[in-house]
Amino acid sequence: MEDDSKPLLDHPAPEESLARVERNTCDSIDPRSRRPFYIEPTNIVSVNYDQEDDLQQVTAQASAMNKRIHYYSKLSSRSTASLIAPDHVIPSPEEIYIYSPLGTAYKIADCADGAGKNSSIVTIFMIWNTMMGTSILSIPWGIKQAGFTTGICILFVMAFLTLYCCYRVLKSRATIPMIDTSSWEFPDVCKYYFGSFGQWSSLLFSLVSLVGATIVYWVLMSNFLFNTGKFIYNYVHDVNVTETVLSSNGSDRVICPNPASSDHTNNTLEAYFANNTGEMQQFELWWSKTRTVPVYLIVVLLPLLNFKSPAFFAKFNVLGTASVIYLVFLVTLKVAHLGFHLDFDWTLIFKYDIPEFRWSFPQFTGVLTLAFFIHNCIITLLKNNRIPENNVRDLSIAYILVGLTYMYVGIMIFAAFPAPLSKDCIEQNFLDNFPSSDVLSFVARIFLLFQMMTVYPLLGYLIRVQLLGHIFGKVYPSFFHVLFLNVAIVGSGVLMAEFYPNIGGIIRYSGATCGLAFVFVYPSLIHMISLYRTGQLTWPTLIFHVFIVVLGLANLAAQFLM
Repeated sequence: MEDDSKPLLDHPAPEESLARVERNTCDSIDPRSRRPFYIEPTNIVSVNYDQEDDLQQVTAQASAMNKRIHYYSKLSSRSTASLIAPDHVIPSPEEIYIYSPLGTAYKIADCADGAGKNSSIVTIFMIWNTMMGTSILSIPWGIKQAGFTTGICILFVMAFLTLYCCYRVLKSRATIPMIDTSSWEFPDVCKYYFGSFGQWSSLLFSLVSLVGATIVYWVLMSNFLFNTGKFIYNYVHDVNVTETVLSSNGSDRVICPNPASSDHTNNTLEAYFANNTGEMQQFELWWSKTRTVPVYLIVVLLPLLNFKSPAFFAKFNVLGTASVIYLVFLVTLKVAHLGFHLDFDWTLIFKYDIPEFRWSFPQFTGVLTLAFFIHNCIITLLKNNRIPENNVRDLSIAYILVGLTYMYVGIMIFAAFPAPLSKDCIEQNFLDNFPSSDVLSFVARIFLLFQMMTVYPLLGYLIRVQLLGHIFGKVYPSFFHVLFLNVAIVGSGVLMAEFYPNIGGIIRYSGATCGLAFVFVYPSLIHMISLYRTGQLTWPTLIFHVFIVVLGLANLAAQFLM
């Protein structure tokens, strides 16, 4: 076996190319993840670098190892572990080489030291950053819909419940005996337990969450672009805008765009004081939140969706963290200026008293289902944790941080909403409660607009991977297939932005639908089935998990009945 430890190349690869590949491949040092160790002799012959005379030949040992490992792999199916290539014929981490179809071969160094793996701190904030999304804008509205005390209690309960179900997803692969599930995702586990129905239903519910997210993003991007354009126009043309809707007094004004007596549209009545009223009317005609701005976004975003790879947009993920941090700063500053306005009365006699309980509380549970939803990708996120034994601890800490962030924003906005406005004026997007002329809100909208325009292509790419990958076996079957899918994605966003621009409603419907499968039903059923097969299922465990399934069904039904 001494030949197995020899390098597979006659010469080392250039350092620049080595570093480029090393960053993406060091997370595969587990011997099980390196099977089969593939080399294609017909493709990998030589590599041309900047100097034409620098040719690299793949050694004969590489071809021999390829044949030997493929021989092991052909003896049995992938689901049987008995005849998989054993560890002693797999190269050690120090001798890993990555081969591309173009004939490039690179040696991967320092993988044995855990390069490419994430520490617990990085893992925790990666989960926090992934989970924190547009739902944070609707948390104050959700607390208002549930009632102050009821909303806080529901937030605690939903955080614990979704965390437990996420834990069950994380542990689901360990319930499958005699099969190497190290490369499996949760849909693969669903397929194992429920067959093709589990595979396709999990795909369907995953698509619901992704499509729902793209729709919410389109509605919000239309909102932010509209308010940004209006702010810039008013500033350039020195237009003095006075909202004629209900508003609070003071330097930090808060408005009520949709008072209870109105028709609940999203149009804010405004009085303009400008020299050219005709020009203002023309601007309003071509710059409408629901009629024109959603269509303008097509010009920018539809071409971006057709990119084969979203790698460029993934570099802007840090904007998500920056946006959330700025929102927390904005909330803190507004509360410091506005103060707290809480007047509790359980009898609900007076108009400005704060309700403790409302029968519309299921709307908040639907929002929170999506707000705490990370179940379809938690296995992937935790694969790169440097110490896998800390996965459960890191997941719990991440959920606590997300819950505290939601709690802070929701309670602060709700408590600071000033009289004489009723708490019923809190909008589904709390930024709409600040005038378009508010500078801090303008900066927040700019932040969120740019961040969402970089995340939107990633969401479209995920939809393409899941849908076209399952149907055609290719992520990019052809340009026309991808274009047709992207037109459908964009079209759904435009229609919702024009006819139903209510992000709270969209979030709770999509959250309750996708959460039914990934949060409530499948994790509980898989846990119960695995315990039953091993004879460990007890009545308390059965009753508790059946109760979780019933909660998921009731949560979905309540969204369509409210």
